Amino acid sequence: MEITKAVFLTSAATLNAYRTAAAMYDCPEVCFVGRSNVGKSTFINMLARNGKLAKTSSTPGRTRLINLFGVNDSRLVLVDLPGYGYAAASKREQQGWGTLIEGYLRNTEKLKQAFLLLDCRHEPSVADKQMINYFHYFATPFTVVATKCDKLSKAQLSRAVTMLSGATALGRDNILCVSHNGDGRDRVLTRLETILAE
Repeated sequence: MEITKAVFLTSAATLNAYRTAAAMYDCPEVCFVGRSNVGKSTFINMLARNGKLAKTSSTPGRTRLINLFGVNDSRLVLVDLPGYGYAAASKREQQGWGTLIEGYLRNTEKLKQAFLLLDCRHEPSVADKQMINYFHYFATPFTVVATKCDKLSKAQLSRAVTMLSGATALGRDNILCVSHNGDGRDRVLTRLETILAE
């Protein structure tokens, strides 16, 4: 698929607010989840080819709400979930974001696929592995996206994909490599097309 139009719909600070928003559209969702500063908002902007669609920041923990974006006149809704693992946040804030993420994943009836974003330069964190276990436990279909791949040489990236493959127990071909400059965008859009056709 090609994203020809993407618009910000709303932000939800609570699960009830999300439910109210979701009742306004009748189309599938895909969500993006990952640790703080992994590049979720940048990834959404790259997919939409709109650098101002999702607010980005060099400061971790910027996304603290469930942000909803309509694609191609609401053929699909992209759900940007709060980042997790931001150590500088208070315990209360971290628990709040965790509750929001889990609440969404357990209650949405429209989710077709979760995209777990992992920084290709680092081993998956304990929280990343907990998220993978969560997906398996609740039988949530998910795809792993390796971000910031332009930061590595070809040889380094190959080793990084092998590392992520081992850490996530997924085949190398099941890990989509993307960069801020748009490299890997076509593979993600092809994956989205497949998901919507299922």
